[in-house]
Amino acid sequence: MKFAKFLLAAALMMSGLSANAQETERIEFNPHMFLQLQAGAQYTLGEAKFNKLISPNAQLALGYQFTPVWALRLAVNGWQSKGGFKSNTTYKWNYVAPGLDVKFNLVNAIGGYNPDRVFGLNIIVGAAANIGFNNDDAADLARTYVMRKLWNGTCVNPVGRAGFDLDFRLSKCVSLNLECMANGTLERYNSKAKSDKSNADWYFNALAGIKIALGKTENVIPVAVPVVIEEPAPKPEPKPTPKPKPVVKKAPEMQTEIFYSIRETVIPESEQGKVNNLIGFLKANPETKVNVTGYADAGTGNPKINMKYSQGRAENVAKALTEAGIDAARITVDAKGDTVQPFSENDKNRVTIAIAK
Repeated sequence: MKFAKFLLAAALMMSGLSANAQETERIEFNPHMFLQLQAGAQYTLGEAKFNKLISPNAQLALGYQFTPVWALRLAVNGWQSKGGFKSNTTYKWNYVAPGLDVKFNLVNAIGGYNPDRVFGLNIIVGAAANIGFNNDDAADLARTYVMRKLWNGTCVNPVGRAGFDLDFRLSKCVSLNLECMANGTLERYNSKAKSDKSNADWYFNALAGIKIALGKTENVIPVAVPVVIEEPAPKPEPKPTPKPKPVVKKAPEMQTEIFYSIRETVIPESEQGKVNNLIGFLKANPETKVNVTGYADAGTGNPKINMKYSQGRAENVAKALTEAGIDAARITVDAKGDTVQPFSENDKNRVTIAIAK
C-alpha cells in the first residue's frame, strides 16, 4: 500500500502536478467497559483497639468509561465487619453491599488525555445498600452487653461512600489498582448505640487489585495534512579559487659555540675553524646580523673577574669578525659573566656563543 502511494506521488511530480495530502495518525480515546477485581482489609469504627477491628474485604466491579474523565461502575463489596467494646471484646458479622459509583479522573481532567500516561488518580463518590447477615456473635454478647440496635436475620442499610483509587498502567488493557473508601451508614449497622440519638456508623476499605479494560481503549485516526513539494534549490555558484599565498622564505640561522680554557680570552687555535665558518656564513648571507655573548664559569674566580673574562671573550670574537670584513653594524656584543650558565657542565660555561640570523 505504501509503495503504491509512493508510485502515485512520483507520477504526479513527473507530470508537473503535486499530491494533495499524505496520511498521518492521531490517537483518540475510545469508550469501553472495564472490570475490577480487588481484595484487602476493612476497619469498622468502634470502641475496641484499632487492630481488633480489622477484617478481610473484597470487591468486584463492572464499569463503563464514557470519557477520559468520567466513568460509572456497579460494584459489589463485602465479606466481614467487626464491632467491639472498650474491654476489647469483639464480634463479627458478614455483609454484601452492591452499589453504584461515579469515578472522576483528576489527572486527565487537569492534564488532558494522554494514551502513554502510566499513572491515574480517580475521585469516587457513590451509594450502596449494605445487606448484613450472620449476626450471631452480637446476639450472644447481648446477654452481657447493652446492644440497643441488635438485629437478627438480615439487615439492609443505605450507605453513602466516597474515596479515591490509583491506577498504575501495566499495558493498554491492564493496570494495577489501589483503592481507599470511606462508608457511612445507619447507627444500627453494628447493633450498638450509645444513646437513643441516631449517629452514623462508619467502615473504611483499603483494597488492591487489577483493572482490566474490556475492549479497545483507543482509536488510531488517520489525519490528512497538506503536502508541500518544494522546488529544487538552485545549485550554488562555484567559489573562486583563492590565490596562493606568497611563500615567505625564512632567513637562514647559525649558532656557534667557541670554548676557552680557564682564565683564557683569546680564541683558541682549536676553535678558529668555528670562527671561520661563522665568517663564511655571514658573508654568504649579508642580510643577517650576529649577536656575540661571552660567558664565564661560576665554579672559579669571582663575579668581577668572571665578568672581565666573559667580556674579553666576546670582544675577541667580534674583533675577528670585523677584521674579516664583517660590518661592525651587524654585530652586537654582550657579556654575562657567571650570572648565566648556558651549560650544566661547569667548564663548558667558559664560552662565547654567536647566534646569526
